[in-house]
Amino acid sequence: MSAFRFFITLFSLSLLSLTIEPQIIPNYIHHDCSNTSTHTSDSAYQSNLNSLLSALSALSVNATATNGFYNTTSGESPDRIYGLFLCITGFSAAICQDCVTFATKEVIQKCPLANEAVIWYDPCLLRYSNKWIFSTLAVEPSFYVCNKNSTDPDPYRINSTLTKAMNEAIIEAVSVEERFATKEAKISESKTLYSLVQCTPDLSSDDCDKGLELGMERLRNVCFGVIGAQALYPSFKVRYELYQFYGVSAPAPGPAPGPAEGPAPGPPPPGSKPKWIPIAATLSAVLGVALLSSFAFFIWRKRNSREDNKESKEVQLLDLRGGNFVKEYPNNDFQGERVEGSQEFPSIQLDIINAATKNFCNENKLGEGGFGPVYKGTLADGKEIAVKRLSRTSGQGLLEFKNEVMLIARVQHRNLVRLLGCCIEDNETLLVYEYMPNRSLDVFLFDSSMSVQLDWQRRFSIITGIARGIMYLHEDSRLRIIHRDLKTSNILLDGEMNPKISDFGMARIFNVNQSEANTNRVVGTYGYMAPEYAMRGLFSVKSDVFSFGVLLLEIISGKKNNGFYFYQRCESLLTFAWKLWSQGQAMQLMDPQLVQSCVEFEVLKCIHIGLLCVQKDPVDRPTMSSVILMLGNENLTLPRPTEPAFFVGRVVAESATPSTDNNIFSANEVTLSDVSPR
Repeated sequence: MSAFRFFITLFSLSLLSLTIEPQIIPNYIHHDCSNTSTHTSDSAYQSNLNSLLSALSALSVNATATNGFYNTTSGESPDRIYGLFLCITGFSAAICQDCVTFATKEVIQKCPLANEAVIWYDPCLLRYSNKWIFSTLAVEPSFYVCNKNSTDPDPYRINSTLTKAMNEAIIEAVSVEERFATKEAKISESKTLYSLVQCTPDLSSDDCDKGLELGMERLRNVCFGVIGAQALYPSFKVRYELYQFYGVSAPAPGPAPGPAEGPAPGPPPPGSKPKWIPIAATLSAVLGVALLSSFAFFIWRKRNSREDNKESKEVQLLDLRGGNFVKEYPNNDFQGERVEGSQEFPSIQLDIINAATKNFCNENKLGEGGFGPVYKGTLADGKEIAVKRLSRTSGQGLLEFKNEVMLIARVQHRNLVRLLGCCIEDNETLLVYEYMPNRSLDVFLFDSSMSVQLDWQRRFSIITGIARGIMYLHEDSRLRIIHRDLKTSNILLDGEMNPKISDFGMARIFNVNQSEANTNRVVGTYGYMAPEYAMRGLFSVKSDVFSFGVLLLEIISGKKNNGFYFYQRCESLLTFAWKLWSQGQAMQLMDPQLVQSCVEFEVLKCIHIGLLCVQKDPVDRPTMSSVILMLGNENLTLPRPTEPAFFVGRVVAESATPSTDNNIFSANEVTLSDVSPR
C-alpha cells in the first residue's frame, strides 16, 4: 500500500468514527477455536449459529436478572448449536450487553466457520459449540495472564496470602446460586490484594469447587510471585490484582450530591461540545497508531522471517559462556577454562562445593547414573545439598548438563526438584540441587522391607504429586516441556515424602502450537517408553502420559515393569494389569502391603487411569489436566481403556549371572540398568 493510499484510508476511518454512536468497547483478552471441525458458510449450522448469536445479544439486555449468565440453543440435531454468555457479577446490564454484543460480532471474525469457540473479554465471555456444554465442567482450553511488571521480593508471603483469600472466596462461591465471590486481603499497610472467583451458575457446587481449585493451583504455579494475574476457562475464572477490578460499572463517581443540590441535570447548554467528539477523536488517534504499528511490524517480520525459520523447533541448548543459544557443543568446550554462568542462573564456586562434599569423598556418594556420580554436601550455614558431577567418560552428560540448566532454571513447582546452581571450573562440571533425604521412589517401592512405609494414603499422595508436576511441565510453565525419562528413580522424595520430578537432561521444549516431534536419537528407559517413541522416535506430551501410566501401575503393584516382564514369561506389568481389569479382578494387582490401608474404589480408579494412560494410540491417552480431574473426582465416569501394547522397546534376554557393569548403554542411549538411588 502506498503512503498516499494509507493516509487516505486513515483519514476516511477517522471521519467514519465521528459518525458512529459511542459504545463502550470491552477489553479483549483471548479467544480459542483451535482443533475443532468446521462447517461451510451456506450450511444449516452457520444459519443456526447466526440465530444463536443474535439471540444471545438480545438476551444480554436482561443480564442483571439472570446473574449475568444465559444459555440457549438454536436449530435441531444434527446441526443444533449450544451457546452461552457470562458477565462478571457487579457490572451493569448495559456494560454486559455491550460486551456480549461486541463478542458475538468479533467471534465470527476471529473463528470463521469454526464449529465451537470461546472468547474472553473484560468483563464477559461468550462460548458456543456443536456439543452439549451446559452444566458441564470444562477445563480446556485455558489461558493465563500474568502481570510481569508487578512482582514481589517475597513470593512465598504473597502465595500464602493469596491462598487464604482464594480458599475463602471459593468456599463462598460454591455455596451461593451466583457461583461468584470476591475477597480482599491486606499484604501490607499500603497494599491490598483483591481476588475474584466465578463459575457459570449452571455448574454444580462440586464441579465449581473442583474447577476453581484447579484454576487457583495452576495460576499460583504459572504466575508465582506475581501480584496481578488471571486464569480463564470456559466454565470458570480466577483473578487477583492490587486494585479493585470488580463491582465497578462506571468510572468512579465524585462525592454524592446532597438532597438539596437542585433539579436533575437537563440537556447540555447551547454551544457546548457533544461528549462523543473527544471520544471519537481519541479512537481515531488510537486507530492511526495501531495501523502504523501494524505496518511497521509487518515489515520487521518480513525481514526477520528467514532467521526465524532457521531456528530448530526442538530445544536450544544454552551457551553458558555467552548466554547465546546454539545446537551443538564439542566435548572440550568447557575443558581447562573458567566459564561464567548465565544471567538467569547462579554459578557456585568450586572451592565451596569441594568443602561441602569434603572433596567428593566416597562416604558422601549417594549413587551414580548416566550423567555421573551424585554426592551429598553440607554448606557452611548447615544447608544440605546434592551435587551431580559430570563423569569425564560420559559423552551424553555434557548435553544433559546444558539442557538441565536451561530448563529447570526456568521452571518452579513444588513437585519439581529445585536446582540451586551450577559450577564449570577446573575441569569440573557440576549441578547443585536441594538435598532429598529420602532419596528416590524406587528405593522404597521395590524393597520389601522399606515399602511398608508407603501405605495407600502415601502412595496416592505421591501419584497426585507426580501428576501435578507433569501437568505443570506440559501446560502451566513458561515453557512447554516434554520430560522423556519419567521413571521411579527420577522421582525424588523430600523429608515429608513429597515427590519431586528430577533429571531434565533428556527433556525437550515444544512450541505452543507444536503437538509432536520426531528424533533419531531415542533416549530414555525401556519399560517406561511409549511405543511410538521407542519404535519410531515420535514423542509428545502423550509420551510422558504413557510413562506416568507405567509409574502409576508400578506404585500400585510394587513391581517393576521391566522386571515383571522377565518373571512372567513375556507378559509385561501392563498387559497383566489389563488382563486382571478385564476379568474384574483388578484388586489382585495391588501390592499385598496395602491390604490394611487401601481404599478400594481409589485403587480401582487409579488402575483404570493407569490403563487409560498406557493405551497404544497416543490420541486415546488423556491429558495430564484430565488425569488430575479424574484423580480428584469421585463421581466421574471414566472411559473404557483399550488394550495396551504387548511390549515396549526391544526384548533383552536376562543373563543367568547379574551384571556388575553399571555403565552399559544401548547404542541409541536408552538405559537398561537398574538405577541407583540418589
